[in-house]
Amino acid sequence: MEPVFWWILGGGLVMSAIALVGAFTLLLSEPTFRLLVKPLVSLAAGSLLGGALFHLLPEAIEESERGMIPALIWVALGFVSFFAFEQLLHWHHCHRTPSQHVQPFGYLVLFADALHNFIGGLAVAGAFLSDIRVGIATWLAAAAHEVPQELGDFGALVHSGWNARKALLFNLLSALTFLVGGMVAYALAGTLDVRVLVPFGAGNFLYIAASDLIPEVKKHHDWRVNLLNLGMLVLGLGLLLLVRFLFLPG
Repeated sequence: MEPVFWWILGGGLVMSAIALVGAFTLLLSEPTFRLLVKPLVSLAAGSLLGGALFHLLPEAIEESERGMIPALIWVALGFVSFFAFEQLLHWHHCHRTPSQHVQPFGYLVLFADALHNFIGGLAVAGAFLSDIRVGIATWLAAAAHEVPQELGDFGALVHSGWNARKALLFNLLSALTFLVGGMVAYALAGTLDVRVLVPFGAGNFLYIAASDLIPEVKKHHDWRVNLLNLGMLVLGLGLLLLVRFLFLPG
């Protein structure tokens, strides 16, 4: 195998392992962990918004050969498709036994994260195939925004009704699609065009953040909790914007 294959494989494995960042919460007591869940949901919302607004959308518009409107149509399709998907999940949820309490948005978070990681794997592998040095810089940019996003996603899964260990396992499985994307890009180098997935993924992110996560944390009887949740959302946005400035200027 040529060296670029091992860079793509190693980068994919390490990136997928970042999903285990939520494991540190298993060391906390149950009351302490529960106190952290909603701030993590706020962090997830901010990270998803930041990923869509500062990374996916600019890339989609820049890469669109037909201008801004076609890219925004794909954003709208991504948004509407997740609305339809959530409606379907709610329908199935209503027909389950009363003992099952996992909220549908947990599955949406997983699906969107898996799609996002797959797209990321394609993009990073493409950068490695172009130039290993460019690939390393692209991987560092992706890793920098994966840490807050995966931590936030973990909190969102727990808040949706999953226990911590199951949330950690499934978050890791969704992260492995980054490696899958990298291998697909390597296997189909030069013949694969996945540009439409970028604005589609942006629409997914915007829907989950605005429709599912923010409503979970925007109202609380204690103004200090509301302020903390706002701060975590802004932190998620700020971290993704910082990554944009540090690694992807322009």
